[in-house]
Amino acid sequence: MPKRFRLTRRFPAAMTEDGYRRLRRFAAEAGLDEGEALSFLFEHFDSVTDHEALQHRLRLFNSELEARKG
Repeated sequence: MPKRFRLTRRFPAAMTEDGYRRLRRFAAEAGLDEGEALSFLFEHFDSVTDHEALQHRLRLFNSELEARKG
């Protein structure tokens, strides 16, 4: 019998508008709701990211973060 998928953790999360739109688009394309899509992405994080590209994008995001907060 397959393991039942349960969302057992809830947490308040703040996201940028661009990030939330992208999450909603990904979830819709995958036939998931936003919580299921986030669970999928984090459960399979290593296989859905390119480590070098992730490091580069993270540096860019961090360098722009203060300007985006204002």
